[in-house]
Amino acid sequence: MPFAYYDRLSRAHKAIYRRSDRLSSVPLTRPRGMWPLVDELREGLERDDRPGVELAAEELARAICQDLGVMEPAVEVLAVRPHTVTQELHGLFVWEEGEPPYIQVWMRTARKKRVVAFRTFLRTLLHEMCHHLDFTLFGLDESFHTRGFFQRESSLVRQLAPAGATGGARNKGEGAARPPRGAASRSPL
Repeated sequence: MPFAYYDRLSRAHKAIYRRSDRLSSVPLTRPRGMWPLVDELREGLERDDRPGVELAAEELARAICQDLGVMEPAVEVLAVRPHTVTQELHGLFVWEEGEPPYIQVWMRTARKKRVVAFRTFLRTLLHEMCHHLDFTLFGLDESFHTRGFFQRESSLVRQLAPAGATGGARNKGEGAARPPRGAASRSPL
């Protein structure tokens, strides 16, 4: 069952939505090799080390892209999340025509300015990576929030921070995005 905004999409966008909805996983070939990067990300958040978190996030994004054979986005980790009265922005994916793609993620909550929980930050980073992969791996012309999109995000989380596995990142418990400029102006999200 599509999300409510599906009915407002054009015929072409409905086809992209349905294709996205059928894609339920991201096929990493060597996720275990990325677990130390996930641990570095967790440790950087625990230390409240923004440059360290940014480096770990960049390295994790690079490893995912190399594993899948797609171009890498730049990754920037910023401090306090931008917000309105009712919402906080957790992460952002941007790919403007003629420019390299980039991801921004924020590591502090908007109201209390606390470092976000590790799994929340990881899930936000991987959410933005899924937008990137929609274009570079799956060849979608838009990156809609579909059931399949959220399944792809969860598949990355399960591979990179599986519950019950050994290692720090896998034993600790716990965004919205923007496609390329042209697509963002057409996106209902």
